[in-house]
Amino acid sequence: MNLLLAEDDALLADALCAQLRRAGFEVEHAPNGAVAEYLLLKQGFDAAILDIGLPMLDGLTVLSRVRVARPGLPVLLLTARDALEDRVQGLNAGADDYLTKPFDFPELEARLHALLRRARLGVAGAAGPGVGLGHLLLEPEARRATVDGQALELSPREWQLLELLVTQRDRVVTKEQILQTWGADGGEAPTNNVIEVYIHRLRKKLEGAGVGVRTVRGLGYLMETQAS
Repeated sequence: MNLLLAEDDALLADALCAQLRRAGFEVEHAPNGAVAEYLLLKQGFDAAILDIGLPMLDGLTVLSRVRVARPGLPVLLLTARDALEDRVQGLNAGADDYLTKPFDFPELEARLHALLRRARLGVAGAAGPGVGLGHLLLEPEARRATVDGQALELSPREWQLLELLVTQRDRVVTKEQILQTWGADGGEAPTNNVIEVYIHRLRKKLEGAGVGVRTVRGLGYLMETQAS
């Protein structure tokens, strides 16, 4: 599991990163809120640990901003504040769990695994699960995509392309992956030029959706959120 730890206490951050890596997590550290927000919006982390008292941007501000683009991201808040109103504020801001300093690492690890289990069960067990990104909502079971509630008219291959890019968001999708996805439909084998045509069509249909398809030269395409 790929995890972001946002903590400005260097000694605590080093210790937590080491323990989390020993526990099997891949960890990236953000020393302040600005870096944490940037990384969470640009990379596909499976979960995040945010300290509330981060410099530059506090943890609650980071959380509220990231929730717009990553509504399903499991987030655990860390704080030295133990008042009830602080816990309520954190949970209302969109946190999935809350841990007060000082704490023992086994409790942190257990809470992380619980958050990840709930996230997996939520995706697997929800009726008609959807994936939100920007103003775009993708509903794979219904094979439907909407932008602010308005349905997108997509051809079968446009749908397959959009679904692939969204499910692999924050990761580069190669032309080979796109060709393999299209090849499963039994139709005529497409070419690289055809991919570029479909990417162009998809970009036009996603205008105003708060997401875009970026060409990563020599590698492929990347679905990413865009600033409002």
